[in-house]
Order: sequence, then structure tokens, then C-alpha cells
Amino acid sequence: MSPIDPATHRAEPARRSLLVILPLVTFAVLAAIFFLRLRSGADPAAIPSALIGKPAPEFVLPGLPGLATNGASIPGVSRADLLGNVTVVNFWASWCAPCQVEHPQLMRLAREPGVHLVGIAYKDTPENGRRFLTRNGIPFQAVGLDMEGRTGIDFGVYGVPETFIIGPDGTIRDKLVGILTPESYAGVLDKIRAAGTAPAPSR
Repeated sequence: MSPIDPATHRAEPARRSLLVILPLVTFAVLAAIFFLRLRSGADPAAIPSALIGKPAPEFVLPGLPGLATNGASIPGVSRADLLGNVTVVNFWASWCAPCQVEHPQLMRLAREPGVHLVGIAYKDTPENGRRFLTRNGIPFQAVGLDMEGRTGIDFGVYGVPETFIIGPDGTIRDKLVGILTPESYAGVLDKIRAAGTAPAPSR
């Protein structure tokens, strides 16, 4: 039997302690950053996007087969559909728990006069996407199926839900990362209204 090196024996507890401490330190740093953003008045969901002020990416997405409301089929969506009016583009998925939480606010938003709301089912299947909307309600005037997530990548989507406000000229005016909540609803609605009256940001 080989003798135990005393130095190695002493190093083991220190190594275990380091493995415990490092995640705690990382969490503390992230929590401090989040707290400072709140104290500064910054919206933690308003993550800057390199695409803000630039044209929305080109895309053409099919609809969800069999999805209909009041007997009329819900169409797919393309970039051409974003032109002419302010459009709110919501990336969502049936497998996304936060999307389930957000959905009542999207139903509320769909009832606002003049709001054009479209959805993109991100990395989802037609069956699951259709089932989700049939069960929870259809807030969207058009729904695109982004099964491979290619359109999401082009928009710079980190994860779902994410929401983009597109100006009448097809320019991305703003981006919301995370859930649309009752607390953030009024501010987001103000941004949607403003996108219809303000000139596009300079590029």
C-alpha cells in the first residue's frame, strides 16, 4: 500500500472549499450587478441589441397547419408583413414555461386598438405550437413556424420569450427580453405607440 502524501491530504479540503465558494461568489457578483441596474433605473430586461435602429432581417415562415380562429386560417409571416404598420413580433414556444406566464399579457395586448401582433414559434413543432395556442388563446394575427431557429438567430434571439417592436418602415425600434408583465405592460405599450410617430433611429 502506497503511503499518503501529507501535502495532498491537506490540499483536498481546501479544494472542496474552493468548489463551494466559487459559485457563491459568482452569484453574489451577478446579484450585485442586477441590484445596481435596478437602483440606476435601468430595465434589466432591456438588453441592448445590435439590430436596434437597423432593418429587420429577411425571412419567410410558414404558418401552423390547422391553426384557425373564427373559421379563418391564421397565416404565416414574412418580413414583408412587417411593413406599413408598427408590428410587435413575439418569439415564443410551447415548451417555454415563461411563455405560458406571459401569454395573458399578449392576449391583453392583442385587444389594444391599432396593435399589430405576430408570433414566431421558436424551435417548436406544428402540433405542439397549435395545441398551445388553441388551449391558451390566439393573440396573433399571423404565426410563423421557425422550427430550426434560423430566424431567431437572425434576430439575435437569446431565448424565449423575446419581443421586438418594428416600425412601419421595417426598422427594429426596440426589444424586450423576457416576460411581458403587468408591471412592464404600460411602458411597452407606450413604446409601441411611439414607434408609429417617431422617425426611425439613424443607423
